[in-house]
Amino acid sequence: MRSIETLRAFGANTNEGLARCFNDESFYLRLVDVGLADLNFDRLKDALAAGNAEAAFEAAHALKGSIGNLALTPIYEPVCELTERLRGKSGPVDTGDLLDRVLAQREKARAL
Repeated sequence: MRSIETLRAFGANTNEGLARCFNDESFYLRLVDVGLADLNFDRLKDALAAGNAEAAFEAAHALKGSIGNLALTPIYEPVCELTERLRGKSGPVDTGDLLDRVLAQREKARAL
């Protein structure tokens, strides 16, 4: 079961995330659930598969904000790098293994 302790062990900065949620642990954990279910993960994957850097940037940028606010650092760091690689680009962009890293970390967090 996902808890503050399991998120902390995952690498999340739970102190920062909790502070943004008025130190309300149940509220923070509910927002983490919402963040991990964000449709922008699928939008990002689909846009990259289609070679649409602009749509991929929009999805990555949205995730950067929501995941960043939740302080889910293991997801946030590759999302930030992906966002910067996509910024101002059009057409296909070499994103290396960043999408795989983002999705793998998301799955780890969901499994907690």
